[in-house]
Amino acid sequence: MKRLTLFLTLAMTLLQVLCATAAVQELYVSTSGNDANPGTKREPLASLQGALAKAIALQDDNNIEGFVVNVAAGEYSMLDALVIDNALRKPIEFNGSTNGRSVMCGGMTTQKFTPVNDRLWKVYIPEVTRYGFRFEQIYINGERRFRAQSPNRGEFAAVKQLQQVPIDSTNLGRDIYGWEVLRVTPKSPLPFGNKCRTVYIPGEGSPDRVEGVVGSALGRPLLTFYHKWDVTRRPLLHVDAQGVMLIAGRGMAPWNKIDGRSRMVAENDANFLDAEGEWLLCENGWLYYIPYQGETIENVTCHIPVTEQFVKIKGKNIEQQVEGITFSNIDFTYASYLTPEEGNTPMQAAASIEAVIEANFARNIHLKDCTIAHTGLSGVWFRRGCSDCSVERCHIFDVGASGVKIGETTIRENRDEITHHIKVDNNIIQHGGFVFPCAVGVIIFQSSDNQVTHNDIADFRYTGISVGWVWGYTFSPAKRNIVEYNHIHHLGWAQLSDMGGIYTLGQSEGTSISNNVLHDIYSLYYGGWGLYNDEGSSYIRVENNLVYNCKSGAYHQHYGRENVIKNNIFANQIRTQLEATRHEEHLSFSFTNNIVSYRTGVMCGINWTRVGHKSDYNSYFCTDPSQQINFQGMSFDEWKQKGQDQNSVIADPEFANIEAGDFTPKNKALLKKIGFKMFDYTKAGVYGSKEWQRKAELSSEMKAAFDKLVNDYEQQVITDW
Repeated sequence: MKRLTLFLTLAMTLLQVLCATAAVQELYVSTSGNDANPGTKREPLASLQGALAKAIALQDDNNIEGFVVNVAAGEYSMLDALVIDNALRKPIEFNGSTNGRSVMCGGMTTQKFTPVNDRLWKVYIPEVTRYGFRFEQIYINGERRFRAQSPNRGEFAAVKQLQQVPIDSTNLGRDIYGWEVLRVTPKSPLPFGNKCRTVYIPGEGSPDRVEGVVGSALGRPLLTFYHKWDVTRRPLLHVDAQGVMLIAGRGMAPWNKIDGRSRMVAENDANFLDAEGEWLLCENGWLYYIPYQGETIENVTCHIPVTEQFVKIKGKNIEQQVEGITFSNIDFTYASYLTPEEGNTPMQAAASIEAVIEANFARNIHLKDCTIAHTGLSGVWFRRGCSDCSVERCHIFDVGASGVKIGETTIRENRDEITHHIKVDNNIIQHGGFVFPCAVGVIIFQSSDNQVTHNDIADFRYTGISVGWVWGYTFSPAKRNIVEYNHIHHLGWAQLSDMGGIYTLGQSEGTSISNNVLHDIYSLYYGGWGLYNDEGSSYIRVENNLVYNCKSGAYHQHYGRENVIKNNIFANQIRTQLEATRHEEHLSFSFTNNIVSYRTGVMCGINWTRVGHKSDYNSYFCTDPSQQINFQGMSFDEWKQKGQDQNSVIADPEFANIEAGDFTPKNKALLKKIGFKMFDYTKAGVYGSKEWQRKAELSSEMKAAFDKLVNDYEQQVITDW
């Protein structure tokens, strides 16, 4: 018996020794490395792909429990995506340098430009003619530049109508995409350029086009239509002498057609090259560029994107997921998007547009302290069957579509394949939607139990955060999503309509939208709202938010059930403070303990007094003494006689200093009377070092440009409907 006990003791000791020797294997990557090297510090590898291959080759060693890849500072060419699939069976961390940045560059640098004349430069791209290489974005000194377009950037041409026409010999004889041929008529006849199948759309004040371009643009001219909340992108097939244009594509959905309120721009033709910052790629391989003042051939570097995606994580199925992958302190910059031949059909929120970092059937995937910038696609997408993943302290900017996407637009029969528990915290997500203006800063589709917190989201052309993907009261998987402490601002830029700072859809039990700060949101026509509960939004708690300087209202509910709108500060919206749309035979929402104060516009718009809601213990105030507060034509007393706001008051909240951005209400008696509990709205947005917080601040020039745009549009008095 003693011998057996001794044997077992020795065996356990040996097992403990063996387990103790299992360790994380370190690999090294350097700009001076070689992927044939062993990956040691002395003989490093050259790429992330090389490190992944080395890890897969070593993972059968039982003494290795996982891998840490140390990526030295420097710039790495990354012209193919890093594909991580089930071949990797152990955790791996890719850690960039904390002393300098480790940059994955998905593009190439051109040769230096040469002058054509005093307004125009050119550079030859040999890959265009040798290999059929194409690109639709370029970046000058790390800033996006836009293809030659007309009208020029910031201007739009009006559309008179779009109609389906029969396919016969008078309109190209055939539909090359198997779809309808559509006829676009601008509001006034437009002269067309001197090249076949081109059209010139003049913008007011545009300078004459630049002379000196030799060659035709590579690819057809592209028309982009802005209609309500969508964009449609179509190649131009033909234009007649009257300026009527023919495009190919599916007929417009009846709820969002291209019509007389739509606008458009055209790009990619030599006739459009006329403004600083514009460029054109010709079939003969010459890239033409009009420099900005201050740019010289010596101080300019031009990047052309090559790869579309940087990382693709691909598990086999929900039982065979890829697990345990972390990227930290790594920059992913310069990625491409190429428009398909048929263009792009309209899609709310650019829903189908992929991301440069994308995961399917993946668990415990984390991005920390990374940068994603200068892309044609979206930033990050946890798509199908993902869980327990995160994006934290990342800087995502200058993206072609969305910042972060969670879940799918499809509800999978196998509910285990529905993405859940994704954390998006403390990120700066700014300057997006440059290829797809209808894209969203952060969007949650069919997905539950996610946290979107403490992010700074700004300078998108559409919505800041979107939650849910079901219209109406059918089953929605988008439950228990937490959207809190985000700073969302400077959205819309009068390009699209039907948008909001935070937008929701469908039944969303357990979802909280709280402690956010939303401001400076401006749509083209209707719908520049701060908080927007759209179709079927139900059981959502909207509490402790500060909303100000929005065009169409601080809060709007289209239709829904039993939402709670409580203890918010709604201050100084431009045209309307509160709106709702559809009356239904149930309690749509309760509106209690809120402070509503304004100086322009009206208190209530659309159907606020007709929608079935319960309103009480609120404070209302207008700082313009010449204006009487009314509720869609009813006085406050008449509104109370309808049973609403029995304990509400008209009183000045006495904000500390609105001009300085201090919305602290000083009227303590008022707060006590309506049961308002002060919340610390300064906690919204990113946190951490002062440097990180400063990085989230928009430039004074961009803020001034937004203010000017709003002022200009308000002077035009564009009506909502």
